[in-house]
Amino acid sequence: MTAWNEAELRRIGAATELRISSRRPDGTLRPAVTIWHAAFGDALYVRSAHGPENGWFRRAVRSGTGRVTAGGVEKDVTFELADPAVKAELDAALHAKYDRYGAAYVRPITGTDAATTTLRVMPV
Repeated sequence: MTAWNEAELRRIGAATELRISSRRPDGTLRPAVTIWHAAFGDALYVRSAHGPENGWFRRAVRSGTGRVTAGGVEKDVTFELADPAVKAELDAALHAKYDRYGAAYVRPITGTDAATTTLRVMPV
């Protein structure tokens, strides 16, 4: 696994939205979906707002690889379930970034159930 370039991670983290897609078994990319995200420490994190059965989340977990685009950065990445220890820090980062949109939008990505759908996203 490769580390993020600090400037790229900062640009991605500053973007409001992230385009994320997973790879199919034949290596092609699935259509991208737009989601919210946070970058802190040395990683990018995403969560499924609609639980573990959400299509993009299931495909990302199954594939383990894909691509993200945000802040003018496009990168091939890996997806792995995040360490549960990041929950509090990720919740705080998501609240700081997105609370301006209202609790109805932020609650699905910061609630107790959301923690089980946290992916750590790292460049290839």
